[in-house]
Amino acid sequence: MYVVVGLGNPGRKYDATRHNVGFEVIDYLAYRNNIEVKKIKHKALIGEGTIAGQKVMLVKPQTFMNLSGQSVSEICGYYKVDLDKLIVIYDDIDIDLGRVRIRKKGSGGTHNGMRNIIYMLQKDAFPRVRIGIGRPEKGDLVSFVIGKFTEKEKEDIILSIKLATEAVENIIEEGIDKAMNNYNK
Repeated sequence: MYVVVGLGNPGRKYDATRHNVGFEVIDYLAYRNNIEVKKIKHKALIGEGTIAGQKVMLVKPQTFMNLSGQSVSEICGYYKVDLDKLIVIYDDIDIDLGRVRIRKKGSGGTHNGMRNIIYMLQKDAFPRVRIGIGRPEKGDLVSFVIGKFTEKEKEDIILSIKLATEAVENIIEEGIDKAMNNYNK
């Protein structure tokens, strides 16, 4: 079983913010694959179904971003998930707005949600899909990431959410190496 986790913060206050693009990819994956993500289990909203003939669980942790590892480690432990079948989707300030990057493994970088997942799992060898949200030209980083996209940015981010969704489906269908070749351009 694949476990696909989109990172974000729970609550309407954070809907459509830069930090919640992971949630938006999960919503779009659910829509495209007719999976309802509404069951509350393991400190998360989850939905189960199939993508490309593979059983999947779509996950939106309901802990706040910096504690995402609590939910992810609980799910991985309970279902005995092979970490190569854990896919985490999140925003990245170190990537230009609208760009999508896939990695097999690595550090959490500047992302506290990813750092917490790695800390809780005690491993970093799992696929991730990063969505570029850019950096603020000035001002405080926290306000930037929990802020909403400007009208000018919305078109780019909608396209990157669709691209990230396709990338996740490609990972499940053809494997991480093929997906990296197809989407890391």
